[in-house]
This record gives sequence, C-alpha cells and structure tokens, in this order.
Amino acid sequence: MVVQIELSDEEIDRVFHALAAATRRDILRRTIAAEQSVSALAAAYDVSFAAVQKHVAVLEAAGLIVKRAEGRERLVRADSVMIARARILLARYEELWRARIDRLDAVLAEDD
Repeated sequence: MVVQIELSDEEIDRVFHALAAATRRDILRRTIAAEQSVSALAAAYDVSFAAVQKHVAVLEAAGLIVKRAEGRERLVRADSVMIARARILLARYEELWRARIDRLDAVLAEDD
C-alpha cells in the first residue's frame, strides 16, 4: 500500500478548517493521548453532545481522527498518519518563512 505524503489543496483546506477551532484542537489533543468515546469527550465541554459530535465530524472529515463503533459507543482516536502528513506540510511552510527571514536579514545587513 502506497501512502500519499503530500496533501491535496482540498485536504489542506479541511485540516486548517478543522484546526481553526480551539475545541477541535483540544479534542484532537485528547485523542492523541488516548482513544476516547464521544460521550466522554462531550462530558469534558460546556456544550451540547450534538455540538461535540459536529466537532468530531469536522475532524473526521479532515482525516485527523478516526471513529469506530464498539457496541453502542463511538470511539475516537487521532490518525497519526494524517497528523504526520500535516506536520510535513507545516515544516515546509516553516522552511519557506525561515528562508524569507534569512534573506531579509541579509538585505538589512548589507545596509549596515
């Protein structure tokens, strides 16, 4: 099985959208630490169960978490492959900006 490393534009949009909300980032953090039931996640927030389900759905659509059924419960865990792919994307952005800052530093040093 071949795993695509580069994210498509659509995947990038979904990942950034998913990470734009603090509650979703916290859900992701919790599910990286351990698999959680949606019910347990909902109990951790001062919002409705339906609101947490919607947050989970956005994270799932972005591929950042995986949901599975176990009896009547829905268990959620972070998807380490997608997180690694997103990390690679962010590292590339970091390299781009560091190179730009280095060039700016060089231009400013020339004026001295």
